[in-house]
Amino acid sequence: MGLLILLVSYLLLMPMVLYINTITNQYYLQLKGLARASIEGDKEELIRIRLKVFFLNFNFYPFKGTDRSKEKKPTTSKSKKRKRPMDVKRVRRILRTFTVKEFLLDFDSGNCITNAKLYPVFVFLNYQLGGFHINFQGRNRLVLQLQNRPIHILKSFINF
Repeated sequence: MGLLILLVSYLLLMPMVLYINTITNQYYLQLKGLARASIEGDKEELIRIRLKVFFLNFNFYPFKGTDRSKEKKPTTSKSKKRKRPMDVKRVRRILRTFTVKEFLLDFDSGNCITNAKLYPVFVFLNYQLGGFHINFQGRNRLVLQLQNRPIHILKSFINF
């Protein structure tokens, strides 16, 4: 019983990291100490999802051709469950639980007039939030690292 409580508390308190880096082409979602799912380019397919769980590696190809010869069975359901869309207030509360650990946006629109108009906006955003840069050299880069814990997401659902 004690081992189960320890395992559940670890799963609720472990940090989750979402990392996007267009400079080095790293895109992954990591559960620290447990699993990591990264999106990578592949020679044969468009993308490959590499899943690392403990010391095991799995590769998934989401755009790999599936067998389309199977016919879908018509579903006859008398009662359809009505799905409620996510409330804006709830989504905002969930997004507030994430903390930004690293942020860098280096942007070039390709038009020097548009860049000149965006320059004051980016200076204001850089003063308020930080990490916004505009350039006139054709570079577009994004580095974003978000961190959260499952307990914070669960608390945002409960305290609604």
